[in-house]
Amino acid sequence: MKIFPTQSIKELDAYTIENEPIASIDLMERASLALAKAIAERWDAETPFTVFAGPGNNGGDALAVSRLLAKKGYKVSVYLFNTKGELSPDCETNKERLADVENVDFHEVTSQFVPPVLTDDHVVIDGLFGSGLNKPLSGGFAAVVKYINASPARIVAIDVPSGLMGEENTFNIRANIVRADVTLSLQLPKLAFLFAENQEFVGEWELLDIGLSEDAIEETDTDYFLLEGEDMQYLLKTRNKFAHKGDFGRALLIAGAQGMAGASILAAKACLRSGVGLLTVHVPYCNNMIVQTSVPEAMTEMDPSDTCFACPTDTDEYQAVGIGPGLGKSEETEAAVLEQIDACQTPMVVDADALNVLAGHRNYISRLPKGSILTPHPKELERLVGKCQDSYERLTKARELARTAGVYIVLKGAYSVIITPQGKCYFNTTGNPGMATGGSGDVLTGVVLALLSQGYAPQDAACLATYVHGLAGDIARKKQGMMGMTAGDIVNCLPLAWRMMEE
Repeated sequence: MKIFPTQSIKELDAYTIENEPIASIDLMERASLALAKAIAERWDAETPFTVFAGPGNNGGDALAVSRLLAKKGYKVSVYLFNTKGELSPDCETNKERLADVENVDFHEVTSQFVPPVLTDDHVVIDGLFGSGLNKPLSGGFAAVVKYINASPARIVAIDVPSGLMGEENTFNIRANIVRADVTLSLQLPKLAFLFAENQEFVGEWELLDIGLSEDAIEETDTDYFLLEGEDMQYLLKTRNKFAHKGDFGRALLIAGAQGMAGASILAAKACLRSGVGLLTVHVPYCNNMIVQTSVPEAMTEMDPSDTCFACPTDTDEYQAVGIGPGLGKSEETEAAVLEQIDACQTPMVVDADALNVLAGHRNYISRLPKGSILTPHPKELERLVGKCQDSYERLTKARELARTAGVYIVLKGAYSVIITPQGKCYFNTTGNPGMATGGSGDVLTGVVLALLSQGYAPQDAACLATYVHGLAGDIARKKQGMMGMTAGDIVNCLPLAWRMMEE
């Protein structure tokens, strides 16, 4: 699914109006019917609604929804803010249509606003401003937003919470943004919905199909996408009946210092559970028996060091190399990681402590083999690109790093995003907060490594691995619950996740 900047969404609206063809007021009615239906499915007719409508088309949507709810028997109070005496044409039309409807207590605010009483029984419909907003709210509208937020009422935002901009909110005034419980987004999500710091404003979000032109959506370019199961299934390669282990690649995993063998075990098990033909784990002597006992399907290669990764190894016979989980931060390991990068011609999956080494030697990022994938969490990324004020800036800097270094980045989080050297961003939709546990990232490293070794293109490997990793986490959540989940549960659920993809 594509995610468009707000300017492109305006163009999609205009294209639909011109080419369907459909009058803009009728497109608004179609959107409002979808909105009213979604609201009525959540709350019964005994629920009192208070609607706050602005002077633009978002306000027009709110007025149309008020009319449709009132016709369904809901009691609706409406406050239309028209302080400049200037409504958009479609908002004006819906104001006129509302005048003839019963069950509506209508107020047009032209100067002084007397706030209504809002209780915890009320639902507020926020239709003040939509996604076209390009500056922070101020003055009277900011005061209205603060009043809504201070009330005990539940809040439903139309398309986007008023005050929230569709993409960047770095310099927004957070106190002047509606804190919605539910956001009913028209046709497509907004990029801002996918950033952690905006969750308190967006709440739960639901997409409503309003029939924008599918041709226009298909033909309009964007750099942002949501990963969907159907797309991921399309990427999955089928296996030949006469296939053998040599057809599915050889992977090398360099992981685990003394006291951190678990990281290498989790990554190794995940790799083996994701279809790799052969796996070798490079370990210090102290971890050799632990890994061989815990993961008998993997081979081990012992480092000369008793306790850490201290000596780079030959990678020519492998299709992909994973490095970083549980490596530690010793000087010996730091030097070995840098030497390994210089000596390696095979695509690498770089995670955890290997990323921390790169943070101290940033010039080595561009020396990584072509097709390499970095898998940082936000703090690890900031060590590579510098401090970021928010998720939008973090994404911007990650895109620049991917472009200049020619690497792929999996930026981990609630909506993990895969970033290509061309600047394309693919946001993952699977996974849950139960995966916020030690070792979850090591599991992802193993899955990415397995797919790279099997010959998947780096972008496909990163997208498919991230999606299935989250899917396994969702399966584990159903079995264990979020509180009781461990990274090992994610590994154990990988086979079922892959089977679901195959079917």
